[in-house]
Amino acid sequence: MNDNTCRVIAQSGLPSLQIRRRRRAVSTLALVLLAPIVLGAQTKVTPPKNKYTPEQDVEIGLKAAEEARKEFPVIDNDRIDDYLDRIGARLVEASPAELNNHVFQYSFTPLNLKEINAFALPGGPMFVNRGMVEAASREGEVAGVMAHELAHVLLRHGTANATKAQGFQIGALAGAIAGAVVGGGWGELISQGSQFGLGTWLMKYSREYEKQADLLGAQIMARAGYDPRDLGRMFETIQKSSKSSGGPEWMSSHPDPGNRSQYIAKEASMLQIARREDTSTQFESFQAAFNSLPPARSMSEPSRNSDRGEGPASVGRIGDRVPPPATQYRTAQGGRLFQVNVPTNWQALSSNNSMKFVPQNAYGPVEGQTVFTHGVELGVARAPSRDLREATDAFIDALARANPGLRAAGDPRTLTMSRRTAIGTPLVGQSALGSRERIGVYTTFLSDGNLFYYLTVVPEEDASSYAAAFERVGNSIRLNDGR
Repeated sequence: MNDNTCRVIAQSGLPSLQIRRRRRAVSTLALVLLAPIVLGAQTKVTPPKNKYTPEQDVEIGLKAAEEARKEFPVIDNDRIDDYLDRIGARLVEASPAELNNHVFQYSFTPLNLKEINAFALPGGPMFVNRGMVEAASREGEVAGVMAHELAHVLLRHGTANATKAQGFQIGALAGAIAGAVVGGGWGELISQGSQFGLGTWLMKYSREYEKQADLLGAQIMARAGYDPRDLGRMFETIQKSSKSSGGPEWMSSHPDPGNRSQYIAKEASMLQIARREDTSTQFESFQAAFNSLPPARSMSEPSRNSDRGEGPASVGRIGDRVPPPATQYRTAQGGRLFQVNVPTNWQALSSNNSMKFVPQNAYGPVEGQTVFTHGVELGVARAPSRDLREATDAFIDALARANPGLRAAGDPRTLTMSRRTAIGTPLVGQSALGSRERIGVYTTFLSDGNLFYYLTVVPEEDASSYAAAFERVGNSIRLNDGR
């Protein structure tokens, strides 16, 4: 079936629901219930104030989804596509008619990512990680997370968030790459020309919005024939994974309102669950379909851009002489988030969450992995705490897990970065070339609560010749997040 092929799910005597395959869209031409049921005294969920139109939701979501599909490893497998489409169609059909705007364009795209994660963009595009499916024990748990994400779309929480943000205009929203804001504990996109920080408004929800999505998601599940308690069970699985892995993943943009399983169970007790065929065998086959795919990658690994040759795989050759920093500087931009002055002989390398500036022969492959031996990195990480010291410690712990042997080389100290309080932490580790290297980590908060970091790397023998450049670069950082 090609990308333009349209499948139609028809009900006798009722209008049809059209589903296009990924890069496919599902247009809700009418509400079609799978079975007539009576819902009891369910909780009334009211959409928040929103200055955007549903048509603008669609415009924003489609453009963001297009970029997300470029950024992430999309799974192209008919069996997986069809199964996700079926669940998605059932949930869309069971959505409240008064919320299910006819302009919304739904799609359900699987991603070959290992994190337990899923996200939906304004207007309908939804993305489901392989890790989410593999962590589930039954179809209802996957459907529960999809129903929760669908509820965010129906309640238009993304653009409701943007409504709260002064100065965000439709043109800036539609031009941003919102897909890069989720998963892996990382923050928003920094690549050139993008609206950095947008994703915080589109998909970092408040606890109030989360509870609304839980309750509406539970109601949709019951109408679609799923036990809403499966949503609570999946949340428990996500919570356990977050604690064991050290990374918040899905929970980072979906904060727990508290007593989640309890109030979902209470809501479920007021709902009548529609009849649905037993799909347990189909779900086992669905999960097994992932076994034929290449191994899932992590969000913390390089983006697909590097696989497509967009940007150099190396800057010179690791092991050759690395020149000292130039004495002349140029101004570089990190999207709309920051500007910084760097030596003119340092090259910029962008990813979906950071920018590196490296000299010749300081970035490239060594024994199957890409490393950089000299230079700086600026980026954003999710902050698990609003206490700067705690957030910094969590960030350094994540660095240490990815770099065995990394350890503190002195006490953290309080300093200033871009006229705001920051913490500087000296570290030492083992470089890819076998020598000791010195790492400096400098952190501060952005206005949205994310952690901004400035990281310096240099072999110990070159530390003295890079010290002045690192200091000058750090002092030149200017953050533009509206604080």
